Amino acid sequence: MFKKIEVWKVGLIVLFFILLIIFMAGVLRDAYIGKNKTPKIFRDGFALVAEIPKNIYHVTKFFFHHNLPPKLEKHVEKKRFNKFISNERNALLIMPKYDFTLERSVVDIIDLNKFEKIHTFKHNIDEMNKRVKNSEKFPRINIDFSTKRFRYLHPLLFDDGSLISIYGPAFKIDFCSNLEWINDKEILHHSLELDHNGDIWIPGRMKPPSKFVAENTFNDYQDHSILKLSKNGKILFHKSVTEILIENKILDINLFNGTPDPIHLNDIEPALEDSKYWKRGDLFISIRNQSAIFHYRPDTNKVINYIIGPFAQQHDVDIISNKEISIFNNNNFMIDNQHSEIIIYNFETNKFKKLFNDQIKKENIKTKTQGLSHIFKDGALMVEENNHGRLILFNNQGEKEWEFVNKDKNGDIGKIHWSRIIEDEIIIKKFKSLLKNKKCVN
Repeated sequence: MFKKIEVWKVGLIVLFFILLIIFMAGVLRDAYIGKNKTPKIFRDGFALVAEIPKNIYHVTKFFFHHNLPPKLEKHVEKKRFNKFISNERNALLIMPKYDFTLERSVVDIIDLNKFEKIHTFKHNIDEMNKRVKNSEKFPRINIDFSTKRFRYLHPLLFDDGSLISIYGPAFKIDFCSNLEWINDKEILHHSLELDHNGDIWIPGRMKPPSKFVAENTFNDYQDHSILKLSKNGKILFHKSVTEILIENKILDINLFNGTPDPIHLNDIEPALEDSKYWKRGDLFISIRNQSAIFHYRPDTNKVINYIIGPFAQQHDVDIISNKEISIFNNNNFMIDNQHSEIIIYNFETNKFKKLFNDQIKKENIKTKTQGLSHIFKDGALMVEENNHGRLILFNNQGEKEWEFVNKDKNGDIGKIHWSRIIEDEIIIKKFKSLLKNKKCVN
């Protein structure tokens, strides 16, 4: 039934595969250490082969793993909401969150005067995904971003009641959660921030990569980028962060060949006004995997400052005065990393300080990835512990006003995906007037 094969032929086949494995390992090592002396066709081809186990994992995960995101466990013993100090605040909390009873994400609008939910955004995800035509950038849109897996990320609320968010593509829905537009031209992630012209800065990822990155890195490299989007969904500016740093001689090209994700952009903060230390239109950009914030001027393609300090793998940089920025420090150092921190950097003194650090330690606030903070006009601080589905508000004396854990009616805890505070009285007034005349049917 089976034909015999001579031993020497089997030996040649085995020897061939051993030599092929050694050759592949040498080519991949050459790319890993950044020498790139082997032909690019070999580097890209062998990198593609090396991705096969990862791709098999993703396919089997879809078919054999539970379709819902994981339920969180750190705060299962806590109440859903606890108020410790009565203090009315004329502010709205825009909270994108996962609800396991609905098996999907929603955006709740909370009136902070009484911590009362006054509106919910919840649009048709499957119908939106049908409008995504860019299969090159989103080949698995109906798998990775199905209704059960979709997340609203850092949504922006406007005075007409509409909302713009991202989940890969960018999209806009109206007050009644009807889809107005979707932009699937680029891969977008993490955060959205308005600039002084009303345009939106969003972290992106170029696929295919920029020309410079394609010519100087390997196939699996993640080419993070900064992107400016109009309120109508039109792309106005798009630039590779790797190119910015190389062109400004901040980092050496060889650094970018050691890992597929040496940048990991996670926030862009536009300057809305001139100050002694920046100009209106400048950007503060957080690159997690360099543990750095850099100050960039798009008009001239110049990096003004490159800030490193007592923070590691940070998120969420905010301008909080005409001379200070705040940084959410995930604090992923090798030692003394038990809790996250809020770091304030002063450009006048070139010094860092920690805000309410004892309170953050006491509350055991730690999120290894993600996470953000918001400093109110009166100096109060809200912290989002993203990985554990919790929000805490400290007043300006560092006293805990309230604590919220994103528990559904069954007690299951889901993530919160970059919440936002609105203190603009005009937006708040207009939004509440829309609620009085609400005529939504969905």
